[in-house]
Amino acid sequence: MEHTQIILNIMQERQITPYRMAKATGISESLFSKWKESPTSKVSSNNLVLIAEYLDCSVDYLLGRTKNPNHPIKL
Repeated sequence: MEHTQIILNIMQERQITPYRMAKATGISESLFSKWKESPTSKVSSNNLVLIAEYLDCSVDYLLGRTKNPNHPIKL
């Protein structure tokens, strides 16, 4: 599964709107719409970190590298 789809699924499960995510992270709301249209879109590492922090999970979880949302981020 693409990491954009993982992010969108988590947002849906937690009932987080693109507007709310955009306000909290500073990421453009239109980017979330782009992901819905093209789930294979790339996400910058900066945005992945912002989203992981907001969702309180690891970047590895967002990338689909672990099923454990609290898996430590490897730097």
